[in-house]
Formats: sequence, C-alpha cells, structure tokens
Amino acid sequence: MSFKDKTIVITGGAKGIGAGCAEVFYRQGGNVVVLDVDEEAGRQRCADLGDRAHFIECDVSRESDVEEAMGQAAVTLGGVDVLVNNAGILHYSTVTETAEEDWDRLLGVNLKGAFLCAKHAIPHMLEAGEGIVVNMSSVQAFVTQQNVAAYAASKSALIGLTRSIAVDYAPRVRSVAICPGGVDTPMNRSAFRQSPDPEQVRQETIDLHLTGRMGQPDDIGELVAFVASDKGSFINGQPIRIDGGMGIKIAGSKKD
Repeated sequence: MSFKDKTIVITGGAKGIGAGCAEVFYRQGGNVVVLDVDEEAGRQRCADLGDRAHFIECDVSRESDVEEAMGQAAVTLGGVDVLVNNAGILHYSTVTETAEEDWDRLLGVNLKGAFLCAKHAIPHMLEAGEGIVVNMSSVQAFVTQQNVAAYAASKSALIGLTRSIAVDYAPRVRSVAICPGGVDTPMNRSAFRQSPDPEQVRQETIDLHLTGRMGQPDDIGELVAFVASDKGSFINGQPIRIDGGMGIKIAGSKKD
C-alpha cells in the first residue's frame, strides 16, 4: 500500500489510536494532517513523524474550526483524500445519571465532530473525484459495558452516519466504520486509574479478548490504512470489528 501524494486528515491524531493511524499513513508515504485540541501533543506527534506531517489545532465540535482546518489542509497539500474521524471522549454514567451538558459535550465531539469533518472534507474529495471517510466507532456499538450510555450511543450512531455517507456519495466517496475493542491508549489508561484497583481492571479488560492482550494503536492504524487504500476499494458502508474476539464468547464459559 502506498499513499504517496495523498493527504490524510486524522482528527484526535495527537495520541492513542489517532497517533497510531498517523504513524502508519506516514510510513506508507502519505501527507498526514493531525487535527487536535492538544497543541503541544499534536505538534510533538508531527515533529516525531517528519516533514510530511502537519498539525492544525482544531476543536471538531466547532464548525468554524473544522471548516478552516479542512480548507487549510486542502490549500496547503492539494486536497483531502482520506478523512479519519477518530477524535473521541469518554464519560462514565448511566442515562438517569448523565447531565445534559455531559451528554452534549460527548456527542458534540464523538458524533457531531464526525459529521462536521465529513461535511467539510467531502466537497474536496468530490472535486478530486474520489475519497474515503473512515469513522472510528467501537465494539461498544454492538456489545456494551455498564455506565457508558452516551459513549455507546455515539459509537452506534457513527455506524448509521457511515452508511448514509456511503449511500449518498457513491461511487466517488466511500465510508467505513472501524470498531475496535480495548486498545492500550492514554484514554483507557486514564479510565483504569479511576478504579480503586487499576491493575485488576486492566487485567479484566485484557481477559475479555481472546487474543490475551489489548490492541495497540498500530493494530487499528494498519486496518484503517488497508480500507483506505486501493486494496480496500470494494469495502463501503460497512462496520468492521477489530476487537481481539471481544464480545463473541459466552460469559462464564471455560476452555476444556
């Protein structure tokens, strides 16, 4: 796979899965644009990658930020060929315990952010004649743990958004939803630290995966790059799980 002369915009690209995606696309020759609210981490990520990596500070929940960022990427690098809607936040709460402002903030980043980025990236793709929008959903769109009502809702909705983009802009623009299981990211490590016994929670999370480990950002990045490449050109409108087997084992079952 090669992304030479292609521009890949990755939201939330400073850390975690976004950083893993940025590394894979950069390694395969792409011009990588990292969008993030964390300027220090974003600039450091791009400095670590090299001259073909560019940082733009952007709050994906604000349309003015997104429109300016997509325009800047297109003018500077000649277009937007791949959009990876990866920016996301997590809030632990049930429906009855979730404050309206927390719901709005999470959906504003996880879902509205993906909508806004697609809205302002797709015209550049159509002008070029082709492109792909990759939405970072989650295994929690299919199987859900307790106390993540807003997060699970946002990740489920991204699958519907993916279908709509695929249907509305075919055949020139494709869209795919990637659905990871547990991935070793700063966000997940922070969530573990909120527990009285972080190591126990971490091990319990590992045990949910038939692979015996959590995913790494590069694991997800490699799949994202594949579906965005010519080799993945027959994949459109689909959610793809990359979850180490999480969610297919009946609870309580044991090996012989």
